[in-house]
Amino acid sequence: MELTQALRTRRSIRKFEDKPVPEAMIREILRAAMSAPSAGNAQPWQFVVMTDPEKLAAAAAIHPHVKMAAQAPVGILVCGDLSLEKYPGYWVQDCSAAMQNLLLAAHGLGLGAVWTGVYPIEDRVRGFAGLARLPGHVVPLGFVPLGWPAQPGGEADRFREDRIHSNTF
Repeated sequence: MELTQALRTRRSIRKFEDKPVPEAMIREILRAAMSAPSAGNAQPWQFVVMTDPEKLAAAAAIHPHVKMAAQAPVGILVCGDLSLEKYPGYWVQDCSAAMQNLLLAAHGLGLGAVWTGVYPIEDRVRGFAGLARLPGHVVPLGFVPLGWPAQPGGEADRFREDRIHSNTF
């Protein structure tokens, strides 16, 4: 898939087929996520891959917008490792770049995924930290249920000329 086509056709997928995702595909998706830019090249990310149906059901119970995780074959928790930061506070941007790469890689492989925000909502942060048994210096940014899409995708033109400003607002 050509890059700009992937950017325009990637959609949040919340319905999945009951079909496993090969480990090699998950590794390829994580390789793409770890190719993201980061402040000072610190790469302050950690990823928790969940395939256990009980863990995925528990994730669905933690977050009001993660109900689809109970039917997803895979969930990936994208986390920031504060002990790896070179520039404190930039982990959110770094992990967001990794998250976007992850979503695009999944789409490019024919999978569907949805970014569900965890950080900075404290009860979600605590819930996912507990579920994944994260050490105190690792903070969950977002959770991605993913699998083979059981809903249509499609392209949308979201370009907005009125959002572009030249030199000043």
